[in-house]
Amino acid sequence: MEINAIESGMGLSKVFPEQSKISSSSTADGAGKFFSELVSKVNDMQVQSDKSIQGLASGENKNLHEVMIAVEKASISFQFMSQVRNKALEAYQEVMRMQV
Repeated sequence: MEINAIESGMGLSKVFPEQSKISSSSTADGAGKFFSELVSKVNDMQVQSDKSIQGLASGENKNLHEVMIAVEKASISFQFMSQVRNKALEAYQEVMRMQV
């Protein structure tokens, strides 16, 4: 029985880089790179959302549903990023509580 990994259709491959792309020199470098990419992608979605709202307000964009989709994508991506941050902080705090 072969079990395949989740790759396409979920959009996770864009958020989580492949293991081969993460530098093997240090886990901290890989985690730092992951978080910086995540923040930049969330920021891009926020900027795109703001542009679509401005376009709707100025009359350039007449499709309210496209604007709402962009706003919801930005909102969900921000919520995802904040949950990833919370889980990373919880993991760090638990590691710091461990006795050597």
